[in-house]
Amino acid sequence: MKFTALVETDVGNIKKTNQDSTLIKLASTIDGRNILLAVLCDGMGGLQKGELASATAVRYFSTWFDKELPYQLKSFNWETLSEAWKRLIEKLNTVILRYGEKSNTTLGTTLTALLFIDDSYMIAHVGDTRAYEIHHDLRQLTEDHTYVAREVKRGNMTLEEARKSPRRNVLLQCVGASKKVVPEVIFGKLERGTNYLLCSDGFRNEITSEEIFNHLKPGAGVTKEESKSHLRHLMNIAKERRERDNLTAILIKVE
Repeated sequence: MKFTALVETDVGNIKKTNQDSTLIKLASTIDGRNILLAVLCDGMGGLQKGELASATAVRYFSTWFDKELPYQLKSFNWETLSEAWKRLIEKLNTVILRYGEKSNTTLGTTLTALLFIDDSYMIAHVGDTRAYEIHHDLRQLTEDHTYVAREVKRGNMTLEEARKSPRRNVLLQCVGASKKVVPEVIFGKLERGTNYLLCSDGFRNEITSEEIFNHLKPGAGVTKEESKSHLRHLMNIAKERRERDNLTAILIKVE
């Protein structure tokens, strides 16, 4: 498998700072394994605290990729890697939580991390950033850890009611602002000719699933420049529709 990744971000219409943070790392092993790590975090907190929380999460995953993954690949096992990520997220949650307590402030970050190794993937997810698979259709891989998503799942609210609810941005858990986080961990198989999208809620709030699919489906953008142009176009649509948050997306092509 060959991986191509690109990122696009925008501070948006209202906020003065971009509290989203991203990470993309590519590597190849001596025995021919191709590896990609992509992480997207949407920080929250006053002043620059949200930016600090999301950047801290990205730094922890970057350090894990450089220093720990090479050793874990020697006896490669997805379950072992998932346990390593759970411990990493637990430690990250504690670090950010303690910083908030010491500085008398509340801060935190969502987290969606995606790891490709050969023909398989693993996702660890907390919050309402999302991971999508785009092939013959658009498929949301992660669940939103929000009040409205829980109510829709329970049958207490329709999708339209959830979209308009004043509580649509209320998170049930987030890294650094919850006493305990339980990441959603997802495993899957890769297929050539498939695209994967990680995005913040600001990117997808004001655009439709059909718009995402039509602009980011395989073949819609042949070159990196064309794909980045499609991401930028979707962000401009969201901003024209008065999206108030930062907007960030990572697009990954599997070839």
